[in-house]
Amino acid sequence: MKVLVVDAGGRGNAIAHAFSRSKRVKEVYVAPGNGGSEFFEKCRISKLNRDKIPSIRAIDEIVKFAKSAEVDLVYIGPEEPLSLGLVDRLEEEGIAAVGPKKDATILEASKCWAKDFMKKIGVPIPDYANFDDPEEAKEYIRVNFKDGIVVKADGLAAGKGVYVCESIDEALRAVDEIMVEKKFGDAGNRIVVEERLRGIEVAFTAVSDGKTVKPFGHAKDYKRAFDRDDIESLRDFYIGLTRKFYTKAQIEQLFREGKLINPNTGGMGAVSPHPDVKVEIERKIMEMVVEPIVSKFREYEGVEFKGVLYPVIMLVEESGELIPKVLEINVRDCDPGAEAKLPRLESDIAEISMAIIEGELENVDIEFTSDWCVAVCAVSGALKGREGLKPGYPADHYTSQPISGIEEAMKEAIIYANGIEKSNGGYVTTGGRVLTVVGKGESIEVARERAYSALSKISFPGMRYRKTIGLDVEE
Repeated sequence: MKVLVVDAGGRGNAIAHAFSRSKRVKEVYVAPGNGGSEFFEKCRISKLNRDKIPSIRAIDEIVKFAKSAEVDLVYIGPEEPLSLGLVDRLEEEGIAAVGPKKDATILEASKCWAKDFMKKIGVPIPDYANFDDPEEAKEYIRVNFKDGIVVKADGLAAGKGVYVCESIDEALRAVDEIMVEKKFGDAGNRIVVEERLRGIEVAFTAVSDGKTVKPFGHAKDYKRAFDRDDIESLRDFYIGLTRKFYTKAQIEQLFREGKLINPNTGGMGAVSPHPDVKVEIERKIMEMVVEPIVSKFREYEGVEFKGVLYPVIMLVEESGELIPKVLEINVRDCDPGAEAKLPRLESDIAEISMAIIEGELENVDIEFTSDWCVAVCAVSGALKGREGLKPGYPADHYTSQPISGIEEAMKEAIIYANGIEKSNGGYVTTGGRVLTVVGKGESIEVARERAYSALSKISFPGMRYRKTIGLDVEE
C-alpha cells in the first residue's frame, strides 16, 4: 500500500511515522512535509515533476501527485485543506481519503456555528454568546466578566485565535485585535465570548466512519508559552514585542498585576495518555460528547462525519462529579498531542484508516500501549539579529538558524520536525515551533527524563523550551 500524508509539521510526521510501522504499507509520502519528513523508514517527501508540493493549500498539486504516484490512501492532517474540500476532490478522482468532506468541516470552521449546534443537541458547553459587532461584544464582557473570560475568533486561525483573558481590559483588547484590527482576517468577522471554565483540560480524539465512533487516544497539552517562573524569558519576549526596556523586577510586578500575560501558543508540549483520564472518564466523554455530535450531525444536518474528531474538553466538577464540557471542536488530530499519542498506537493505522473509509470501524479494535510519552517542543525564542531583538514564538521570530545535535538526540528519543529544512548538509529552522522531542517509557517520569536528556543534545540560536512538560503545572 502507498500512503500520502498531507501536512507540513510535526503532527504530519507523527502520522507518517505511524504508517511506516504498518506491515501493509510499502511507501509513505508526505506533502508538503519538511526537512524531517524522511527521518523514518519508508517516508519520503512528495515531488511533482521534481518540485515539492508548495503548501497544504495547494489542492490541485496534491491531487495531481496522488494520481501520478498511484497512492492507495490519503490521510489529511491539518484543518485548512479539509475546509478547502481536499477530500471531496480526491474522492471525485476515485482516491480514498481519511478526513471529513468540506460540508462537515463547519464543526471547526465556525466556532459560532459549532457552539449553537452543541447547545441545540444538549452537549455540555460553557455559557457563551456570539457577536458580529465589536461594541456589543465589549458591553457583554463588561456585564458578564467573572474570574476571567474567553474570546475566540469564529473562523480558522491556525490555533491562535483564542484569548484566555484574566481582566476586562485584556478581553476588550482581544475583541479589538480580532474584530477591528483583523489580526486573523475574515476569521474574525464574528467572535464567541464565553465563560472561562476552571478544571482539567483534555485533548481527546475519536475516529468515526459516519456511524460508528471509537476513542483514538488522548493527551494533556501545555499551551502557555512560558513556565511561570521563567521571568527572564518572559522579559526577553516583551522587550522584543514592545521595543521597550524592562527590568526583571518590572516584568515580575506587571505579570503579578495581570498587566502582562503568559501568551497562549499552538502548544509547547504534551503528555499521553492524559494522567487524569481513566476508563470511566473516557466512557463519559464518548457518551456525552462524541457520540451525540456524530449522530446528531448526521440526523440534523444530513452530513456523515468521517475522520478524526478532536473535541477540546474541560472536565468541570459539578455536585461532586466531573462533567466533560466542550471548549471547541476540531475535525483533525491534535497537535502536539498527536506527537505524544501516536507513538503509543499499537493497532495498525492503515487498517483503521481503511475501516473509516469503508464504513467498517465497528469491526476494528483500536489499542494503545501502556507506555507513556512526553513530547517537548523546542521553539524559536527571543533572538537579536539584523532586525534587532525579535520576541520569538508565538510572536515574530528569526528563522534559518543552524541546528546541531539532532542525530545524537535520535539515539534517546523520537524526533518529529515541526519547522526545519535541510541546508548545506545540516538543518536550519524555518518556523516558530522547530522540533518536538518525544520520550517514551513505562512511566511518565522515565518518559520525561528521556525527552529532556535528548533535548539537551540539540541546540540552535534562540532555542527555548518549557522545563515543566509532564509535571502537574499550569498548562
